[in-house]
Amino acid sequence: MRNVTDRVSNPFGMAPPCDRFVPGYGDANADFHVVGDHPGVHGGVDTGVPFTGTPAAERLQDALHEAGLLHSVGDEPEVERTFLSYLHMCVPDGEPTEDSYREMERYFDAEVRAIAAHVLLPVGERATRHVVETFTARAHRTEIEMDRLHGQELLGSGWLVVPIKDPADWDDGDADLLVESLLKLQSTDFRRESDLGRFLPGGESYHVR
Repeated sequence: MRNVTDRVSNPFGMAPPCDRFVPGYGDANADFHVVGDHPGVHGGVDTGVPFTGTPAAERLQDALHEAGLLHSVGDEPEVERTFLSYLHMCVPDGEPTEDSYREMERYFDAEVRAIAAHVLLPVGERATRHVVETFTARAHRTEIEMDRLHGQELLGSGWLVVPIKDPADWDDGDADLLVESLLKLQSTDFRRESDLGRFLPGGESYHVR
């Protein structure tokens, strides 16, 4: 099923319980969903767009652009099959509490399932931990070591997960490794869909994961 909307920012009209928030941004029918922590960590407080306004955000955008997931970079990047959002979209006063993360989880979860991207790209340790625990069966078998997981493929429950080390902590070679990993992934059948149309009257295509 495809989402029908031309809205790039907050395409599903999320209204979290806060005065300032940075909503999801991008293609509502994305193949790739980039997941960050919160605006105070990964940017967008001033621009209202995830992963903007900081040197680390620019570093990530450049890598995504080189890998073909963004058409252009900047405060309003032009996306290509990509959606950007946060676990905690509200702009916090300091560090969000665990209760606040739990409160915001339902908004994030609704957005993930509405987008239904094929690949989840969690950025940083908290986002990676949440995605691995929630959307894969590997929670008890995967140590969240970002140096080791950066750019690696993890098979999830309906999603493919590719963790990204926080760009503020990237060393020489981390950007190139991510770009290489994403380009290699796009050369494969990363959607992992089956066409069941042959079982339906008329033989129209009907793809499922």
